[in-house]
Amino acid sequence: MAETLLKESRLKLIFDNGVDGDGKQLFKSKTFSNIRLDSTPDELQSAAQAIASLSQKALYGVERNDSSDIQA
Repeated sequence: MAETLLKESRLKLIFDNGVDGDGKQLFKSKTFSNIRLDSTPDELQSAAQAIASLSQKALYGVERNDSSDIQA
């Protein structure tokens, strides 16, 4: 039976960057690599809020992106 082994985790913060000339919402993102693999969603949300407090732009969303190896 195959199993997955978590290899890498990244934290992506998405910021509101206003609107363009056509009224379309614009976003800017910042990705942080080497996130602890055992980080909880609460820890990541707290870290994102702390980082966002240093930005002039409003935090729009937070994503966690994981990569895994699949082994037989």
